[in-house]
Amino acid sequence: MIEFTEGIYNFYVYILTNKNRTVLYTGVTNNLHRRLNEHFNNHNPQSFTSKYGTKYLIYYQKFGWIQLAIEREKEIKNLSREKKLKLIREINPNLEFLNDLFNYKI
Repeated sequence: MIEFTEGIYNFYVYILTNKNRTVLYTGVTNNLHRRLNEHFNNHNPQSFTSKYGTKYLIYYQKFGWIQLAIEREKEIKNLSREKKLKLIREINPNLEFLNDLFNYKI
């Protein structure tokens, strides 16, 4: 049996929105600062995030193991919009943009 202790790495599950907070995007990364920069600068112009302008961080969760982060990302992606908003509002009641927490100014 595999026992999960606190991992030595950092992985993040995150939710982005657009400027009007009408679109939600859930992703996973090992470097949230870099990933926010990629989203903000439309690193992949054909992507969902570029198309809908989802560059604003409104939720994140930190994990020490990639397996747990991926599992959580899938759980969140399967939630309804209403349940996602409830989850977000538990830590960010006003849906404020959190990009600056990762030294990324918008």
